[in-house]
Formats: sequence, structure tokens, C-alpha cells
Amino acid sequence: MKHFVHASNWADGVIVANFYKSLESVFSENATRIALKLTDRNDWSYFDLSDRVNEIAAVLLNRDVRVGDRVSVQVEKSPEALALYLAVLKIGAVHVPLNTAYTDMEVDYFIKDSEPALFVGKSIRSDCDSLTLSDSGLDGTLIEQLNSLSDAVGSVETATLADDALAAILYTSGTTGLSKGAMLTDKNIESNAVSLCEYWGWQRDDVLLHALPIFHVHGLFISSHCALLNGSSMIWLPKFEVEQVFSALADSTVLMGVPTFYTRLLNHPSLTQEYVENIRVFISGSAPLTEQTFNLWENATGQRILERYGMSETIINTSNPLLGDRVAGSVGFALPGQEVRITGDDGSVLNHGDIGNIEVRGPNVFSGYWKKPEKTAEELRENGFFITGDLGRQDEDGRVYIVGRSKDLIISGGYNVYPKEVEQVIDQMELIDESAVIGVPHADFGEAVVAILISKTAEKPTLEALNEFLGERLARFKQPKQIVYVDELPRNTMGKVQKNILRERYAELLT
Repeated sequence: MKHFVHASNWADGVIVANFYKSLESVFSENATRIALKLTDRNDWSYFDLSDRVNEIAAVLLNRDVRVGDRVSVQVEKSPEALALYLAVLKIGAVHVPLNTAYTDMEVDYFIKDSEPALFVGKSIRSDCDSLTLSDSGLDGTLIEQLNSLSDAVGSVETATLADDALAAILYTSGTTGLSKGAMLTDKNIESNAVSLCEYWGWQRDDVLLHALPIFHVHGLFISSHCALLNGSSMIWLPKFEVEQVFSALADSTVLMGVPTFYTRLLNHPSLTQEYVENIRVFISGSAPLTEQTFNLWENATGQRILERYGMSETIINTSNPLLGDRVAGSVGFALPGQEVRITGDDGSVLNHGDIGNIEVRGPNVFSGYWKKPEKTAEELRENGFFITGDLGRQDEDGRVYIVGRSKDLIISGGYNVYPKEVEQVIDQMELIDESAVIGVPHADFGEAVVAILISKTAEKPTLEALNEFLGERLARFKQPKQIVYVDELPRNTMGKVQKNILRERYAELLT
């Protein structure tokens, strides 16, 4: 077996240090500090993390993974899974994380599309070179090869890369067709991480409570990078479990989560202002935070959740301020160095308060969709603005408010109905716990508004009672023509309601 001790440098282009070089410097300076606080084994120091990254990097090089090669990864969250991601960055390869819920048939598509030099998953594949890693991260052929190399491998050199070198390909959810691979460069990733650390006032002695999955930009980039760039500790939980997370709050200073985290924690009988007084900031993203949850959390804890706005193609675009007023229903201001504008369908910039397409520009914006130049040209303007696909408005102060996805827009009787606007009002009704508003085919109106509701009370509002409540708050054309009660709403792994599923499920409700 051959043993590599350095990675190849990029042959052409401007040579710059890759993002891992910045992390590597921090790891060295904080070698004795705890990087990962673990529940099922000994904690990892930054020396331990760096050492394991080096060993996995040697394994990757030994499998002939080179600069620019894709490494597709579908493994459960573990310390080794994080080290694997960092090892891919270290050697200048391209990390392609895949949702652990994807079926083998779905993975077939991603393998065919990304053409990885190596796949790391739960089982060996026949269509590409592959290694395995167990859910715990302690077993699998990756670990076997790591153990066989550990005595002989030296220090793996961190690759230097071209300015536009890819660091990751993140596949979008594919709700409007086949998933697209958003290509992110080292520059995209590092610029956003540095910006967030400054904007959110990240401190070396912060302790991040990390209960997010790491196949998604939220857990892998936004959360992890802030801690790693500052030599801070992370309480590394495999997944979100209410009791485990609640217990860990006592030893944390930062919680990053999806709205579901907060709605579930609100039901904990011991949640008080005193219990979370050590938390410096609560951050929410990946799905809309309702004003109801925002207000209930403030009432229970005395703290306002900091909501921000991002996506796979851009990481984070806007954020409510760390210092200053955090407004319910708003995702805040454009991050420093970024621009946000609201445009009409013809690309013209709209006036403050008008609803239109949200476009963003900055060093965080991806370089395009993998092997999809036509799609890239459709959504990435020549001047650098990315058409996000979200609809929103911006007030005179620059605050951004999202009203929904463009594909979720309902056109009923020639009038535009923005689902989030209706949902925000419905959620204020005392007997309603949550709502999802969709448009379904209607013979007369073209589309009609339908509200899918969750109510945990025995007495559930009728359509007439709901619209009587809405009548003082919304125009008639925005009010539901039908309501449906369900026990739960279909969600993806990051907590977003999958309205495409609801539209399919109730497509014939009014026909």
C-alpha cells in the first residue's frame, strides 16, 4: 500500500490558501481546548480533531482522490463524519454531502450526476470506488484503512488552490424537478463564515449546542464554521432530542436550530428565563419562524430569537442584528459586503414595500449549478445577482421580509395571494397551532386558497369561523375556500413544510 504525505497543488490560476488553512491555524493555536464535547465517548480536543483530519486525508489520498475530485458522503453525524468533511477540504477535493434519508435509488442519481472519485456511506457501491462508515463513526472500511495507515502516515500537506476552486457541491431539495448541485468555492465558504463570526459577535469561549444534521448547509457550514474559526467548543449531539438538548442548554452559550427546535423546547415544563440566562444568542433558520413562536419564546425566556435567511446557493444572505431590534417576521438586513434587492419579473428594482423577487449579490454567492449551464444562466444574472426564487419585500430601513417561494404563489381570480401572509394571520387564531396555505385547481378562480391546519383542541374552528376571524384582517380573495385538518404537516429534514406534497395530495379537493 502506498502512503501519501502531501496533496497535489492546483496547477493553474491564482494560488491562494484554501479554507482549511485558516482552520488549521486555529486548530494549532487551540490544540488543548475541547473541540467536540461528546456524550458517548471521550471529548475531542482540537489536537484530536486535527490529527484525525490528517489521518483521513491520508486515506483519501491513498484512494487516489485528488484536487478537484468529488467525494460523495452519506453517513450519519459523528465526530469522524466532521473530520471527513475537513479532510476533503484539506486535500482540495470537493465535498458532496447527501441526505441520510435518501434511498439507494435517489443516491444513484447523485452518484451519476456528481461522478465522485470516492463514495463514503453505509454500504459498498458497485458503480464507484467506495468506503463505509458506521453511524457511530467508530467502524467501517474507512476506519480500517485509517487504522492501517496511522502508524506510518506523516503530516499531510494542505493543498493550495486556485481562487475559484470548488470546495463543495450541495444538492438542492429538488421540489421543482431533479435536484441541482450548487457549486460553492472556498472563497464562498470562508467569506460567509468570517462575516457571520463578526456579525454574530462570536467569542472564543462560546459553547455551541450543535444538534443539527451535517449533510445540510445549516449544520455543516453555518454552525460548525463559526465554532471552528474561533477555536470554540461544540456540544456535538447526533440529533435533536428534546430532553438531551434541554439538558445541554445549561452548558451552552449559543443554540442554532430550526423553528421546530424552539416549538418543542417551548413545551418543556422547566423552560424559564433563569434556566437559559447563560445563553448569549438563540439563532433560527432553514424554515420560516412564526411570529407566534417568536413571541412565545420571548415570553418564556426573556430573549428574542435571532432569525436569519440563507440557502444552499448562498449560505447566509441576511440576519437580524445581534445588537439592536430583532423584528418578528423579518429576516433582517443584508450581511456586510452583500446586497439584497427586490425586483419585478422583468428585473426592474421595485420600490420599498413592494413585493417581488428577492435577489442577492456578494462573495458568498455560488459559482453556478453543476453541469447545468442553462439553469445557471436562468438564475444567476451577468451582474452577479442571484434570483433566489423567494418572494419578499424590503422596508425603507433595509429589513427584508419573506412572503413565500415564487412557486408557492397563488393566483386566484387574477389576484396574487402570498401564502405566508395568510399563514401569519391564521396562526394568530387561538385554536390553531399551525397552518400551511396552498393553492389548488378551481374551475372558476383558476386556483383557490386552501388552509391545511393543525389544531390540538377538541373544538376546531369551522371554515366560517376561520374566515370570520380573517375577515377583519385580510381581503376576501385571500381567505380560504376550504380547510383541512391534519395531525402533522409533511416536512423535509430541516423542518420546511413540503408544500409540493400538499398540493399533490389535495389537487382534486375542489374539482
